[in-house]
Amino acid sequence: MSRAADDIDVRPITEAEFPEWLRAIKVGFLREPVVPQAELDGRRGQFEEGRFIGAFDGDRCVATYRSFAQEVTAPGGTPVPANAVSGVTVTATHRRRGLLTRMMGQDLAAARERGDVVATLNAAEYPIYGRYGFGVATSTAEWTVDVPRAGLDGRWSGPEGGARIDLVDGDDVRKLGPELHDRFRRATPGAVSRTEWRWQHDTGALRIDAKWTEPFYAVYRAADGTVEGLAVYEVDDTWGDAKQPLDTATVRDLFATTPAAEHALWRYLCSIDWVTQVKTGPRAPDDLLPHFLPDPRAARITTQADWLWVRILDVVRALEARSYEGTGALVLEVTDAAGFTGGRYRLEASAQGASCTPTRESAELTLDVAELARLWLGDESAVRLAALGRVREEQAGAGRLADALLRTSRRPWCPDMF
Repeated sequence: MSRAADDIDVRPITEAEFPEWLRAIKVGFLREPVVPQAELDGRRGQFEEGRFIGAFDGDRCVATYRSFAQEVTAPGGTPVPANAVSGVTVTATHRRRGLLTRMMGQDLAAARERGDVVATLNAAEYPIYGRYGFGVATSTAEWTVDVPRAGLDGRWSGPEGGARIDLVDGDDVRKLGPELHDRFRRATPGAVSRTEWRWQHDTGALRIDAKWTEPFYAVYRAADGTVEGLAVYEVDDTWGDAKQPLDTATVRDLFATTPAAEHALWRYLCSIDWVTQVKTGPRAPDDLLPHFLPDPRAARITTQADWLWVRILDVVRALEARSYEGTGALVLEVTDAAGFTGGRYRLEASAQGASCTPTRESAELTLDVAELARLWLGDESAVRLAALGRVREEQAGAGRLADALLRTSRRPWCPDMF
């Protein structure tokens, strides 16, 4: 018989309890409840004392939660310290007992104490995280490109002007990838930092899955030899009835620091002999790809969804960290049921920077901290949220002013799932 909710112990796990915690995460995600030794050995590198939380009914772990240090890029390029949340599960036998609320409360309080400005996560289910103050801060889209229909010149053999595309191996990516990615993510609002463990895992140096297949790695080098882009992809082996190759290239990862590099990598993927279809993987919702093609209709959207969720833990530091394209002042009334960062704030912003200070002035816009998270990276419209009843204009025109200050010229994008 399981214990009452108050008798279930919610606490950071010890390293000795890590195997049981991993078993519980597999149960929670409805995967085979067995942890192979290779996976256990590989995932031990992720363990960090105090950041892995479990709920224990006796000796059995029945809920899991972990967090790790991360940076998320604010508009303007400032990296903001974040508490990345992952591995959240509750076993089906112990649902609806407040276990996630207890784990989340412990972790967010610790993150706030550490000085993290925001918390981040990817949500497996949409309705869960709004009640903890998280809001959708970036969205994603995936395209499938019908290569024969795209109208591309079949005589293309590579980029011009001295640039080149080279195939490399995993060792090369582990050397050049982190620095390239740092340049990319610091110029991309919504992008997050990657851990060394992630680079090891994604290049096959650390194999925790028996189904691992080695992908292809293509790098774009500018004329001076600078690496400006990376594409990681795999290709299936499909043949039509008339003995025609009909392969699909599926992109695992593609990022670039210049439009020229991004364009060339997509052009390369669409020029590979036998490939008749390219699946892009998660991209920014305003990605340039369709309009790189002579016929943009050849790129068909196959997925469109929320992606990075943000929970603001410090309103002042979050709003002061980002840049603003407009000039103006706005008084915000921010509600926060958890009590981390609610209050009334005066935001004064210009192209030179911003200040955000507590104030007693009358509020112009009232919103929950989850809705502020939706506005923070510049992807959402305060006018739209007001029409949905999710923010309240205390003064006419406050929503338009918020949009003029907060919205960005390009939509934020987080390529990573964690």
